[in-house]
Amino acid sequence: MPCSLSHLCRTGGLPAPSLARMTRSGFLDGTSTDRPGLAAGLMLFALFTLGFQDGMIRVAAPDTSIWTFQTIRSISNLMLILILARLLWGGLPRRPERMWAVVLRSLCLLTAMFCFFGGVEQLTLAEMAAGLYTFPIFVTILSWLILREQIGIQRISAVAIGAIGAVLILQPGSSDFSPIKLLPVGAGLSYAGVIILTRRWCRGESPVTLAMGVALAFGAAGTLGLFTLTLSPLPTEIQQTIPYLTRGWVTPSVDVFLIALLCSVLNLTSNIALAKAYQSAESSWLAPFDYSYLIFATLWGWVLFNDLPDGWMALGMALIAGAGIFTAWRENRRNRASRIELAGGRR
Repeated sequence: MPCSLSHLCRTGGLPAPSLARMTRSGFLDGTSTDRPGLAAGLMLFALFTLGFQDGMIRVAAPDTSIWTFQTIRSISNLMLILILARLLWGGLPRRPERMWAVVLRSLCLLTAMFCFFGGVEQLTLAEMAAGLYTFPIFVTILSWLILREQIGIQRISAVAIGAIGAVLILQPGSSDFSPIKLLPVGAGLSYAGVIILTRRWCRGESPVTLAMGVALAFGAAGTLGLFTLTLSPLPTEIQQTIPYLTRGWVTPSVDVFLIALLCSVLNLTSNIALAKAYQSAESSWLAPFDYSYLIFATLWGWVLFNDLPDGWMALGMALIAGAGIFTAWRENRRNRASRIELAGGRR
C-alpha cells in the first residue's frame, strides 16, 4: 500500500551491513543538509518499488487470503523492526508518548490497508491507486472538521476537481460500476485520518515506535481474522465475490511465503528511502512527486497483468493528481511567504 501507500508505514527488512553503512554515512540519522535532487530521486525510487510490491501482492492474492498473507508479513515485519531497532539504537523502540493516538493511528492504517487490498483480485492496480489518492480531498475536509483549519476558495476548488476525478474513475451508474470500487476510496479516507493524527498528535513519536504499533496492529488483526473466518466461514457466495478479503486460513505455498518475505524487504527499503527523502527536502516541495505512484501503479499493472486504464479513468487520475499538486504548490508558496515574513520581523 502506498501514502501514498508509502505513507501507510509499510515496513520490511534490509541486510544488516547495508543498515550499518547507511547509519555511518548519515543516511538514517537525519544529519544531512537539504538536497532536493537526492530527495526527488529517493522518492521516485521508493514509489516505484512500492508499486512493484503492490503488484506482487496482487500476484499472490488468488492463492491466499489477506489474513494469511498479512499474518506472515506482520510476523516478518515485527522481527525486522526489532532487528532494526537493535542495530541502530541498541534496544527496543521507546513507549509512545500518546498511547491512544498511536493506537488510533495504527487502526486507521489497518483499515486503509484492508480497504486498499480488499478488492485486489477484481480491481486493477491503477484503479486501486486512483481510489487511494482521493486522500487529499478527505484531508482537507477532516482538517476543517477536526482541526478547525481555515480553507479558502482555492482549496475548495481543488477538492471539487479531485471529487470530479473520483467520479470519472468510479463511474457510478454505469454498467462497469461495482461497489468494490469504493474500497480504495475507503482507504483514502482512512489514510487521511492517519495524516491528521500524525500531524496533530503523533509528531513527537519515534518512527520506529509508530512502525512497531502498525506491525502489532496488523499482526493482531491478521490473527483474529484467521481464527474468526476459519472457525466460522462466511457463505460461499460472499467468498466468491471478494475471496481475498473473506477467506480464512489458506495454507501458503512456497511462492506465497516467499512473496510475503519479499514484500517485507521492499517495504523497509522504500520506507528508508522515503524517510531520507523527507529529511533532504521540504515536504511541500516533495508532495507533487508523491503522485508518481499513480504512474508506477499503472506501469506495473501493464507489465504484470496487461491492464491499462481507459480514457475516462486516465482523465480522472489526471484531475486527482492535478488537484493534489496544486494544493501542494500553494502550501509551498504559503510556507515560503511565512518564512520571509518571519525573517523580516526578526530584522
